[in-house]
Amino acid sequence: MYRRCHVVLATAFALACLVPGVAAGQVETEPRSGWTPPRTPEGVPDLQGVFTFRTITPMQRPAQLEGRVTLSAEEAAAFEASENTRLNRDLFDPIAGAPSAGYAPRAEGGVLSYNEFWYERGVELTRDRRTSLIVDPADGRIPYTDDTRESIRVTRANLSAGFADSYTDRSLADRCLMGFNSGPPMVPSAYNNNVMILQTPGQVVIYNEMVHNARIIPTDGSAHGDVRQWVGDSRARWEGDVLVIETKNFLRETAFRGSTADTQLVERLWRVDPDTVLYEFTVDDPNSFTRPWTALFPLRRTDGPLFEYACHEGNYGLEGILAGARNKNTQAVEGSR
Repeated sequence: MYRRCHVVLATAFALACLVPGVAAGQVETEPRSGWTPPRTPEGVPDLQGVFTFRTITPMQRPAQLEGRVTLSAEEAAAFEASENTRLNRDLFDPIAGAPSAGYAPRAEGGVLSYNEFWYERGVELTRDRRTSLIVDPADGRIPYTDDTRESIRVTRANLSAGFADSYTDRSLADRCLMGFNSGPPMVPSAYNNNVMILQTPGQVVIYNEMVHNARIIPTDGSAHGDVRQWVGDSRARWEGDVLVIETKNFLRETAFRGSTADTQLVERLWRVDPDTVLYEFTVDDPNSFTRPWTALFPLRRTDGPLFEYACHEGNYGLEGILAGARNKNTQAVEGSR
């Protein structure tokens, strides 16, 4: 199910530069004062519910906001308006050479996959008006190694060019094996930013709307297995009121932001008010990053239920991608004669 977003009227972000901002950001992480988190019959914190994690806050801090952890209310409003206008698919002109209202075409001779109706990327920053979901390192940027940065550049170039010798050259999202925002870890994205959390004695279930992925995670102290999986092998424990999930044994193909199969992931969830669960994750992979890095954002209660995301392995979308790649290869060969 796609939930419709309403677009804020455009305001030039450049105006925000004239407004004094918050010098040192304060990330909201503590439960509401005087409020006690509910408990399940087993006595552990109750995290259950249907939540959305959509937000317009970028994963990494934009270059123009370097050194700014949070924005003032005026700056945040200007940034939100500017981003909502920039991302609005209804304002893109897919016909090369005929940009609309100053907006560059999406791609030369290209078309758009969806119009704005289908998106639910979120229209506002997190409540604390942060400029990045990454809270560590302090610069709000992923600490890539040089080799990983170059590898990502080449991969993106190949995908943008339609390269696909085989279905294995396409992403797991293209192949409908995993959602591009459901992970683990979960990350806000274009649509289906919805998740249901269920708890039973000795287990917690994280069920994502995107590609209808369900992670069934033991909380009974059992040891990790040794079978590599798309979603890795997860085990959880309680540290006070915080649910801590440790995941390893990913498959090679389950790369997250350039990571490898050696990724160690730690997720933390805790309730801060009746309608909000904070979600934090830390990614550690020395093959790809110079140090571990951490992101934090809220899961906000939303109306259910979740709906089926009708995407399955081997669907006609992937067939079309491969056919298009073959056509481009043929055109390149014929053009060289």
